[in-house]
Amino acid sequence: MLLLIQCKTKTKTNSTTDTNTNSTVTVDVSQPFEKLSAYHLFKGTLNDLIPNDGVLPYDLITPLFTDYAHKARFVWMPKGETAKYVKDEALDFPVGTVLIKNFYYPIDERDESKGRRIIETRLLIKQADKWEAFPYIWNDEQTDATLEIVGGTLPVSWINKAGKKMDIAYVVPNKNECKNCHNVKNVLTPIGPKVRNLNCDFAYTDGTMNQLEKWTSVGYLTGFVPADNIHNKLAKWNDETSGSLEERAKSYLEINCAHCHRPEGNANTTGLFLQLSEKNKEAWGIMKSPVAAGSGSGDRLYDVVPSKPDESILVYRMEHNDPQIRMPELGRSVVHQEGVDLVKAWIASMK
Repeated sequence: MLLLIQCKTKTKTNSTTDTNTNSTVTVDVSQPFEKLSAYHLFKGTLNDLIPNDGVLPYDLITPLFTDYAHKARFVWMPKGETAKYVKDEALDFPVGTVLIKNFYYPIDERDESKGRRIIETRLLIKQADKWEAFPYIWNDEQTDATLEIVGGTLPVSWINKAGKKMDIAYVVPNKNECKNCHNVKNVLTPIGPKVRNLNCDFAYTDGTMNQLEKWTSVGYLTGFVPADNIHNKLAKWNDETSGSLEERAKSYLEINCAHCHRPEGNANTTGLFLQLSEKNKEAWGIMKSPVAAGSGSGDRLYDVVPSKPDESILVYRMEHNDPQIRMPELGRSVVHQEGVDLVKAWIASMK
């Protein structure tokens, strides 16, 4: 059955460069549109990513690494619908929800006023009985993005914060690859929007507010009790004030690895489980022999060797880029050196 969901919005008043003339968010949960613009998720010039009414920006405390791409995240739900609070997993979103993630690179990270190039927009749409992932690749003119089920590879260049010119072959995953990471008990599931990764302030246009309280205030979340979730939050991986070295390293590993490395994930046979809730040291890889790492072991004996990161398989796989060795397998074509340094420091600190 085709269900067309629309949410009325305010009359649009802005510029003559507007390429998104319909002010109503439109989502067909039975099939994706060919063009990103057809959803009317953004108003005004599309590549400005100005959210339409009902489209709420959000961010994650610790995000997944994707080749140094910047990400602009938004959520939209049908009028009158709400997500339900879930303590430890992704929120329970209603049918018709759209999770929107735009991947982009500033021309020069030292001066973002020089502009940016948006590479892709991924939509996760909650259908009647499942989520579906739809990747859209932006055109060279940055006026729209087209659905590309098979994904693609794009050359990307930018100047990083250190002033170094970066060149990569950016990979847009196909639908099946999306399922590899978003897989819990063989069901496609969102990774990021969990209470512990949303429980932080966000600078909205009408003022800074805790994201979960904001979602509650606009009717996008029910069941959230702030007092019960004071400590239910991830550490920010690159902010020393947000948690201990161990907490930041485990937060990094959870968001980057635990979607597979958990009992319900694709890597459940490894016995290496990297969810923050995991308390078993061996499950975290400490003095644990791999089940079958092959060339991925680098002839090292244990996943994690306390105080010896250079003898730990976990580090070996993070700091290599060979597709037969690297971890995570998908979502990167370069080594995240800052993430490697964090995990190495954590292992070096172990007694």
